[in-house]
Amino acid sequence: MASDHDDLHVTPPATVAGGLGATRSIASYCMDHLGPVRSLRTLSHLNQARGFDCPGCAWPDPADRGFIELCENGARAVADEATHFRADPAFWAAHAVDDLAAWSDRDLNRAGRITHPMLLRPGATHYAPVSWEEAFAVVGEHLRALPSPDAAVFYTSGRTSNEAAFLYQLFVRRFGTNNLPDCSNMCHESSGTGLTEVIGVGKGTVTLDDVENAEVIVVIGQNPGTNHPRMLTALQAAKRAGAHIVAVNPLREAALVRFQHPKKVQGYLGHGTDIADLYLQVRINGDVALLQGVAKALVARHDRGEPALDLPFLEAHTTGLDALLDQLRATSWDTLVAASGVDRPHLEATADLLARHERIVICWAMGVTQHVNGVANVQSIVNLLLLRGAFGKPGAGACPVRGHSNVQGDRTMGIWEKVPDTFLDALQARFGFDPPRAHGVDTVDAIRAMRDGRAQVFVAMGGNFLSATPDTDVTAAALRRCALTVHVSTKPNRSHLVHGQTALILPCLGRTEQHVTEAGAQFVTVENSMGVVHASRGNLPPCSPHLRSEPAIVAGLARATLGDEDPVDWEAVADDLDLVRDHIAAVVPGFEDFNARVRVPGGFLLPNPVRDALRFDVPGGKARLTVHPLPEHDPDTLLMMTVRAHDQYNTTVYTPNDRYRGIHGDRRVVLANADDLDRLGLVAGQVVTLRSHHAGQVREAPDFVVVPYDIPQGCVATYFPEANVLVPLDHTAVGSQTPASKSVAVTLHGGATEPVRDAAS
Repeated sequence: MASDHDDLHVTPPATVAGGLGATRSIASYCMDHLGPVRSLRTLSHLNQARGFDCPGCAWPDPADRGFIELCENGARAVADEATHFRADPAFWAAHAVDDLAAWSDRDLNRAGRITHPMLLRPGATHYAPVSWEEAFAVVGEHLRALPSPDAAVFYTSGRTSNEAAFLYQLFVRRFGTNNLPDCSNMCHESSGTGLTEVIGVGKGTVTLDDVENAEVIVVIGQNPGTNHPRMLTALQAAKRAGAHIVAVNPLREAALVRFQHPKKVQGYLGHGTDIADLYLQVRINGDVALLQGVAKALVARHDRGEPALDLPFLEAHTTGLDALLDQLRATSWDTLVAASGVDRPHLEATADLLARHERIVICWAMGVTQHVNGVANVQSIVNLLLLRGAFGKPGAGACPVRGHSNVQGDRTMGIWEKVPDTFLDALQARFGFDPPRAHGVDTVDAIRAMRDGRAQVFVAMGGNFLSATPDTDVTAAALRRCALTVHVSTKPNRSHLVHGQTALILPCLGRTEQHVTEAGAQFVTVENSMGVVHASRGNLPPCSPHLRSEPAIVAGLARATLGDEDPVDWEAVADDLDLVRDHIAAVVPGFEDFNARVRVPGGFLLPNPVRDALRFDVPGGKARLTVHPLPEHDPDTLLMMTVRAHDQYNTTVYTPNDRYRGIHGDRRVVLANADDLDRLGLVAGQVVTLRSHHAGQVREAPDFVVVPYDIPQGCVATYFPEANVLVPLDHTAVGSQTPASKSVAVTLHGGATEPVRDAAS
């Protein structure tokens, strides 16, 4: 009998990122979706001062931009959005919802751009086209019929512009709820919580210049080659200027080993740039132990009389030093080495680099935040930076790297279930109403509310909620219990197929597309990972005359729900986004004179008290050093982390390959340490069922192929969203409720052995 995994073959992982492989990938994907002329027209406007912002990651643009300013995954994201494929009414008429549910994520995405508003009526088998007026009326009728505004949930994806996000939160709060969960809840919420508690600001404290001029850069829990490839250019520049780079990751990622710049001749012909001077393959969730080990080595140097701690800085700007020193001195090396999986010489070598330099930047992403102790991970990073006085000076600071284009800007605009009263006070003063003050639900609590029947309407401004969230089966059941689900989208995704009794798809303009209203050509704005706000202007004609901009969709929903008597001139703000920016300038600190400042090429930098003035806005005015226990783990299970493949962006799967890790043709694989497989009696190519274990509950994911891989013992890696079914809804970070997708206790249960070609050892 033929194997379900016949297409899987495994090759040795790559040892270099970028180069000719990246160029070939860009050319192939763009030719398939755009063709040669449209590719050039589109990509030449990407990340340009008068062009459009990449819909991919939020890495900042350099001041000196070339004719082509992009990366492999950014180019694919653009081609994916600007594709010539169409999911028009004929597509939906030809395919029943149940039939589409059997399609792969890749095939759903490849169906193309949605061209018309689509409605799935109760009991219907197919989506059917509907007018915008009727679509808005359906939403308004459902929302007005709710027993309370809190019975609705309004989710936001990170691709939403500042203008759309501001109008969205205004509409939702005028409706009467703070139920504004967003994708930040699932990624960097641990960063925002952890940073705010100890330094008083929930964002990073560095600029792109700081990264490029740092003497030491630590990249921890992050794979820039796949998730934010343009960061590699900054790391390359820093390395060539003499910086030392330390990589901390359970997997040995190609981009942290060596990088060949795909836009330069030497990127094809030369060796490229060696990135990591030290590569620490930490055990999954061994970060607290590793960071404490480095800090312990610094303290040991200090105790020997060496200048390893910045005592003047610590005395002037921090509290909690004595408690931290006591903990570090009392914790044995054996304990830290065992918990981290990294030997003492490597921990001491990292401390040596930090001790000898002042300009230190630590960058991190989901590998740090998506653990039960994600907040503790972030605060342990801050401890290291504080011990070295690495705040408030050029080339130094904290750098949480956002993985979605405007996820940071959406939060700045008030997309937050627990926005501070100061924001609500400003909103009240500007618009003359009393916003709701009770905190709303975050993403995890939104799923619980739908599951339990407390929320009956779900509205998503972008994203693929079902595939992005944890505990897939629970989330699916929650969505199905809703009376209405609404998705503002550009392309079909799995969330459209797991729906409420009534379901709507509202198609919006993409970043690449022109936005023209009666008031003239419009532009939107975004905020990148480092607090720079700049304009984004699409250059392509819309793929359909039936699309509306996100601000126009929000305005339509607001008018249909709040009625003609609502005093906000929703039609005017949808027509002229300068009016929206005037409102933002009056409500959001740092956006004064917004319309004039954002028209300056490159935009403007938002204020940051830590970076700008070494001011810590926490009680007492001093940064807090914190003490955290080491995480514990059941030795009878393995720790699983979910990761992206190189050929995907968030939940969008471009191909079934992971070029850098050497996985081709199949995504249902589990990467495991060879010694663990021997101990468990499993072999390469064997098909297994994964079972996760949490609070006495067991979840199963069958039909995964074992691939031996260079990963620490006791650890395994799988791709999301395929393995999200194993992530329990209640398995979340303390303090931030971020799903702990990077440390799930699992066991592997063997079945038949499948033929896997070229299996790597």
